[in-house]
Amino acid sequence: MEFIYSNRFKKDYKKLPDNIRKILQEKLNLMAQNPFHPFLRTKKIRGKSDIFECSINMSIRMTWQYQDKKIFLRTVGPHISNH
Repeated sequence: MEFIYSNRFKKDYKKLPDNIRKILQEKLNLMAQNPFHPFLRTKKIRGKSDIFECSINMSIRMTWQYQDKKIFLRTVGPHISNH
């Protein structure tokens, strides 16, 4: 599957440390094959029917949605819980 990178995602990516960027790339490789691979722990964002989040690690999350049969990467950064 092909990715589209939002400007926000690009800015967020630049702020990530190198070790997280490496993990992110591994997760993107998995996502290209299967956006719902168990290692990604993909789920819909509560209250948003078309936006998903997946885990990069236990503290970093990425948000995305489908757009024109591609994956539109919205944001990547620290997970902020609303609980």
